[in-house]
Amino acid sequence: MSEPKLDPHFERADYRVFYPITTRWHDNDIYGHVNNVTYYSYFDSAVNRYLIEEGGLDIHSGEVVAYVVNSSCDYRAPLAYPQQLEAGIRVEKLGNSSVVYRVGIFAGGEQLASASGRFTHVFVGRAESRSVSIPETVRQALSKIG
Repeated sequence: MSEPKLDPHFERADYRVFYPITTRWHDNDIYGHVNNVTYYSYFDSAVNRYLIEEGGLDIHSGEVVAYVVNSSCDYRAPLAYPQQLEAGIRVEKLGNSSVVYRVGIFAGGEQLASASGRFTHVFVGRAESRSVSIPETVRQALSKIG
């Protein structure tokens, strides 16, 4: 009997860039593992780090900001403090004013993600709070991990 095929979103090779995550004591819940809502914080931190470092997004005073409009997560295996983790990211869909990311959360060095999430940003003019085209420097950075 063959093993069922694993969703490719859980495989390390499906991701383009990785960032380390240090778990914190308060990440654990009463059951002794990282609480499900904490994964969304990991997604947000990894994606925004990429946008700031690689795309030049100015989160403090730039004219354009990115708002999360949708997120979801599938869990495969528990993680717990004090594990060292990695967040892998890639772009699934790059639109005019929005982008859908896939984010995998891996125990340090593991080939299969413990969790895999989708995370959608819409780029918005800070002053008018309306969607705008993704800035060109950000678009170029996002294209690299698509």
